[in-house]
Amino acid sequence: MGRATSKGNEANTKMKHPSGQHYCNGTWDKILCWPATPANTTIRKSCPPIRGLDTSKFGYKRCGMYGQWEGKTPGDYSLPQGWTNYTDCYTEDARQIYNKLFSKTSPQVIKQIAYGARILEMTGLCVSFLSIALSIFIFCYFRSLRCDRTRIHRNLFLAIIIHVALLLIVQIDQSVARTTGEELAGVVVKATGTIYDTKVLCEILSTLVEYTKTVMFMWMFIEGMYLHNMLVVSVFSSRPKYWLYYLLGWGFPMLLTCSWAITNGILNTEQCWFGYTFKPYFWILEGPRAAVITVNLLFLLNIVRVLVTKLRESNSTEAVQVRKAVKAAIVLLPLLGANNFMAFVEPPMDDAIKFGFWSYTSQFLVSFQGFFISLLYCFMNSEVQNTIRKHWERFQQSRRGYVRGKQRVSRTMSMFTAVSELPNQTIDTGTLSNMNGHTGPTVWNNDNTVDGTDDYVL
Repeated sequence: MGRATSKGNEANTKMKHPSGQHYCNGTWDKILCWPATPANTTIRKSCPPIRGLDTSKFGYKRCGMYGQWEGKTPGDYSLPQGWTNYTDCYTEDARQIYNKLFSKTSPQVIKQIAYGARILEMTGLCVSFLSIALSIFIFCYFRSLRCDRTRIHRNLFLAIIIHVALLLIVQIDQSVARTTGEELAGVVVKATGTIYDTKVLCEILSTLVEYTKTVMFMWMFIEGMYLHNMLVVSVFSSRPKYWLYYLLGWGFPMLLTCSWAITNGILNTEQCWFGYTFKPYFWILEGPRAAVITVNLLFLLNIVRVLVTKLRESNSTEAVQVRKAVKAAIVLLPLLGANNFMAFVEPPMDDAIKFGFWSYTSQFLVSFQGFFISLLYCFMNSEVQNTIRKHWERFQQSRRGYVRGKQRVSRTMSMFTAVSELPNQTIDTGTLSNMNGHTGPTVWNNDNTVDGTDDYVL
């Protein structure tokens, strides 16, 4: 059956069969087309082929006793198309997700919070992308900043900027899909031609997102390990073996991600691996990430312990000790990945305010993480600031020298012009002659005078 006319959708009008029985109009609920149905009858149709839904199950729609489609509650006829019950269509995994999200909080409230969180995430990702790109340029452009420490920074920044770029692609693609397609409980149900709606591309993009995220975690671990070894373990004071760092930072995540992707492809039959973060085998990735965060926190605690011990040995006051230790901890937290613990905190779905606080806090910390790392380890780094300041001063000096050179040439040309325009005067090579017969070698001085011609000062 084709889509119902807009006129039929505008009003929940009654129909009368020639036999006198009332009927509900045929209607389109933006997902399925429902035929005209006798009054006081519940009709069912097979669930549509949408991710998260089981096509072997049925959706239901009820025509009221007066020939009008009923709403969610019996006797509610306020909606022209009525309400369609698709809750039985959900697969078991999708039902768990749905119950987790909407069981205790209004779906409308959840959608509003999610919309605000998406805007915050997009803003944070854009800011992080620009700041990380600038940081990479600074570390690559200035030779004086190329050292072991910044080499590790560059790899971490590269992993972050690739991950952020992929997340931006995902967000933009899903935004287009939501705009051009219809939604059912937050899931796009209409073909849109986007990556989100293309099985292979969507799964590849999801794999790349998870791979780059794991790479970020591993380079955060390398950052923490390198810093810990430099401050605590003197045996590691020799030059680090970068082949081992590259293998650990880029190779090990690939092994984990491939294992997860193969397992997911075999066990998860949903389009685009719908709900894969709720699957138990997602711990193939989450387990090592959680271990990295835990080890980095141990590194952090030991580093702070060593810093406090060294400060005490230097006879610093207690206030200075505490302040410096706390400052070190705060500076290290974004780099060592402690803020990613928010991903392991269960969202409080029983209260809208708590859920909103959790959503905005987690999105802020995760999306702005690249900005915080670039701010603390590039823009606020004294070595970077001094390098940029010196480069700027040299640029200013060279610019002033260039301007002075242009002015000197301009004054010289002006003098030649002025002298040549004087009456009864000729200019000879190395000699200046005038009516008085005075001749002498022509020498240009710094005070814009010509030796032998003191009468002509420009």
